[in-house]
Amino acid sequence: MFERRSLRFPITLGVVMIVLVVVLLVGWIILAVAGAWADEERPAFYWTFLAVGALFFVTVLAGVITYLTLSVKAINLNRRQSNFIDSVTHELKSPIASLKLYLQTLSRRAVGESERVHFNEIMLDDVERLDTLINQLLTAARLERRESRDAPTSVRVDEIISKCVSDVCLRHRHSTDIVHLALEACTIECQAVDLDLALRNLIDNAVKYADDQPEVWITLNQVGQDAVIAIEDNGNGIPAPMRRKVFGRFVRLGVELEREKPGTGLGLYITGTLVRQLKGKIRIKEGRSGKGTLFEMTLPGVELVRASSETQNQPQIA
Repeated sequence: MFERRSLRFPITLGVVMIVLVVVLLVGWIILAVAGAWADEERPAFYWTFLAVGALFFVTVLAGVITYLTLSVKAINLNRRQSNFIDSVTHELKSPIASLKLYLQTLSRRAVGESERVHFNEIMLDDVERLDTLINQLLTAARLERRESRDAPTSVRVDEIISKCVSDVCLRHRHSTDIVHLALEACTIECQAVDLDLALRNLIDNAVKYADDQPEVWITLNQVGQDAVIAIEDNGNGIPAPMRRKVFGRFVRLGVELEREKPGTGLGLYITGTLVRQLKGKIRIKEGRSGKGTLFEMTLPGVELVRASSETQNQPQIA
């Protein structure tokens, strides 16, 4: 990973800074001893030495600032990695423990048909949770390695959104009625799997972090040659200082072991990376009603689909 490789740079920088401090100290001692006679007999030497010493001092100061900046980033990374380890441990342990409990129950005693169906639903949820975790880890690793992909194809953005909505609502056991769609039919050139993953993460977050009575609004419009996708929920929202940080790896709000919602802190990192690879932009705004979160994704290179019968006819966002 980049952060692990970059540890060599701050270590090297620290050694160089120590050498520069020693050189600067020796130089200023020589300058102080020679200063008395250099003023009158060799003024050019004095001012040259003074300029060199000042340059060394500025270099050391810049190095200290850079080193402190890298140290702060390393501390933040360690904190995020610690949260990531906690979340992955929880994400692995909880469904495995649940699966073990229900399988032991099914093997040790007879259960009724309704109870067995309920057990199966819970176990499928646990398997889905593990599958999501593994897929996110594999995707994050693939993005870091920047593996080559197949050539892009023409993809219907509105169809991808509709499919993601159906899958996410099914996973969270919500009716698709909680998602209000206003989609303009259009296509872009990209990898369908990348666009699907980026949108699925955003829609999943919108449904997962919405209010107790969840509502999500999704619009898709063509603005010039760009597709503008807005995904808004009625949850608690993301504080303004965190809106740029949440696209980093392992970043999640709050203390990991005190969270109620499952997750790894990789979903928005994956989405942000995929959007950049698509040469698009993504930003977070406050919900239009003053509550919730609004993700606005802009993707370039759009082709409008003229067939109006294929356009989604859901009500517009108020």
